Amino acid sequence: MSNETKISLFQRLLIGSNIRLTLIRATILVIIVFVIFKFVLIPVRCDGISMEPTYSNNSIHLVNKLAYRFGTPQRGDIISIRTSGEKVLLMKRIIGLPGERISIKSGQVYINDEPLDEPWMNGIERQPWNRKEVKLNPNEYLVIGDNRTMPIENHEMGEVYLRRIVGKVIR
Repeated sequence: MSNETKISLFQRLLIGSNIRLTLIRATILVIIVFVIFKFVLIPVRCDGISMEPTYSNNSIHLVNKLAYRFGTPQRGDIISIRTSGEKVLLMKRIIGLPGERISIKSGQVYINDEPLDEPWMNGIERQPWNRKEVKLNPNEYLVIGDNRTMPIENHEMGEVYLRRIVGKVIR
């Protein structure tokens, strides 16, 4: 007979045959998860209806904080924007890029006097929004929510500088 103690099936399934190795693995896993959720991904809740139908109210999504570390935001990206403090974030879609002239006439977005093709708006009835033309500065983007069925007065949108963009929302 061997001097080793018998390990029950329950213990083997729960923590494995080597407790020390299991604790080391669990510690490494906790550290990796902490680093990822502290420095790479952050959860964000879509609060309100401004991003419907793309994202519903109270849905939770992840924001990739490294998405724009080596690249620049693109038109159509859904981003998270820091408004005030660390905890308050908005989710919006990038419509205008730095240096462009943007206006909205009867619900249609115009970039440099050309109508913008918005495939994410297919089949969605738009309110007849109007917004005078603005020229974006370098490192400035125009953001807007996807819900264009609500009056423009009830919608938060506008110009935002790159430094306020936290990252790209992961579908």
